[in-house]
Amino acid sequence: MRTPKILILILFIASSSLLSAQEIDRAQLMQDFKYLASDELKGRAVLSEGSKKAQQLIKERFKALGLTSQYEDYTQLFDFGKDKKVENAANIVGFIPGVESEKIIVVTAHYDHLGERDGKIYNGADDNASGTAALLAMAAYFSQNHPQHSMIFAALDAEERGLQGAKALVRDFPFPLEQVTLNINMDMVSRSDKNEIYVSGTHHYPQLKSHLEAAAKKSKVKLMFGHDLPGSGHDDWTSASDHAAFHAEKIPFVYFGVEDHADYHKDSDTFEKVDQDFYYNVVKLILDAAIELDQNIN
Repeated sequence: MRTPKILILILFIASSSLLSAQEIDRAQLMQDFKYLASDELKGRAVLSEGSKKAQQLIKERFKALGLTSQYEDYTQLFDFGKDKKVENAANIVGFIPGVESEKIIVVTAHYDHLGERDGKIYNGADDNASGTAALLAMAAYFSQNHPQHSMIFAALDAEERGLQGAKALVRDFPFPLEQVTLNINMDMVSRSDKNEIYVSGTHHYPQLKSHLEAAAKKSKVKLMFGHDLPGSGHDDWTSASDHAAFHAEKIPFVYFGVEDHADYHKDSDTFEKVDQDFYYNVVKLILDAAIELDQNIN
């Protein structure tokens, strides 16, 4: 039987919509990345005007994507420090309910950086505008392709001050921590002369490795495992970023990041230094890994 032309048109439109829903919007990704790393945000130091502009972008995007939150205006305020107490630092937290499981995958990236020092702006492009823009791209994907597990997307503040945002989120988590089955953390994901990205955590949680390997098979970027061996000093990234707060609670994590480069924590860490093709392919790889993990872990 020949398919009526109107049905063909409907199927074409539906398939085109599905395809577009599964693709990362490269232009939006780069626009977010460039803005977060721009001089306008002046390095996104905690409590700065640049920090507030970053928060506003993230909140507006979460709202436009239809994400909900357990926190008013997507904002979890927290204080830290003793002698010089910092008040009202802010994590920006969005939520997408799962279609099959009450378990939760928490996707994290810190949006803060070092701010201004000695008249220079420390833009923090790789560290960590790159991870924050990637988080927004992943939230966009899962807002259209609902995950099996519920997902929390947390743009964390004050990582550069001792992982304070991650510690606050874990301390005041909006669900029982027993529901959290995985943390996916992204911190410095846009720079590599070797076309490789590391994923740390499988030494501690080897059950995750096969799913990451499956996701990496179709990637243009080489996925490297390691930087998680106890006793290896600075080479062990287990406590190097926000995933450490989850690991401390025995919550499995995978941490995506590149090795340190010449611009790490310098005012030369700018958007112009980024290989945009590499970064785009990394974000696709991390998204594929998140999909694979969502579909296969308990």
